Amino acid sequence: MQDDAPDEATSQHGSSRSRGRAVGLLDAMRPRQWVKNVLVGVAPAAAGKVFHLHVALRTVVAFVAFSLAASGVYLINDLRDAEADRRHPTKRLRPIARGTVPPGLAAGAATVLVCAALAIATPLTWRLGVVVALYVAESMAYSFGGKRLSVIELGLVASGFVLRAIAGGVASGLPLSSWFLVVISFGALFVVAGKRLAEFQSLGSDAGAHRSVLETYTRSFLEATLILCAGVTVTAYCLWAFTPDNSGLGVHHAALWIQLSVVPVVLAILYVLLQLDAGRGGAPEDLVLKDRTVQVLAACWAILVAVGVYR
Repeated sequence: MQDDAPDEATSQHGSSRSRGRAVGLLDAMRPRQWVKNVLVGVAPAAAGKVFHLHVALRTVVAFVAFSLAASGVYLINDLRDAEADRRHPTKRLRPIARGTVPPGLAAGAATVLVCAALAIATPLTWRLGVVVALYVAESMAYSFGGKRLSVIELGLVASGFVLRAIAGGVASGLPLSSWFLVVISFGALFVVAGKRLAEFQSLGSDAGAHRSVLETYTRSFLEATLILCAGVTVTAYCLWAFTPDNSGLGVHHAALWIQLSVVPVVLAILYVLLQLDAGRGGAPEDLVLKDRTVQVLAACWAILVAVGVYR
């Protein structure tokens, strides 16, 4: 009986290690980041059609496709950045960097996730498949060198947000207004520049060791970029809100409610600027999931737009 004890202990150790890898792999897929994929629902919501069954189903498919593609991209990016992440105060805890998830497992899972995303998106409409493929391509361009190109890397990261928003319209067969795209584009640049500023401030003199492109930036440049993007975002949103057929999607809204939605948008941008100036707010997903002020302002905006669109 005693001879069986080592085998049992080995089996338990192997089972525990497998569970650890599974949990680590799920963590490396960053399901918390999937909150960004709600952008696929913005165009259908603005069109007043998000509650139409066929539109809702197509939007869900787009959400799932982008969630799978994003998780695959995160795994590839973490594989590329493993060495740098080990020197970062918080990123060193990522599963791939700390060795919980072997590189081979991460690469295989990334391939499966990206292929699954394309397999889900393309049958719905080839246009959605193209958008998902573009997202994967620009993400690969970022991971394999684009991240080291100052300013260009801001555009590459921001384009991921824009493609999510475009995917919602493409999946549902809805046209997108020009001002809608301008708001999304510069709003995304605002978020990315804010993240870089937060990293620049928190990492201090070691910033370049953790993200090489930070060596090319200055605080004044990042602050100026934030102000520029905030100004364009607010201006474009006002033009969207105060245009008679303001969605560009053939829906005539109750103008007053849409126009009032400018208020929480401006307050939210000012609040995020305040957080960034104080050295906080560098993680957009944390602001959305944890910050009560942002959540209240987002709820106010959603209510005003919903009343304007669906009344």
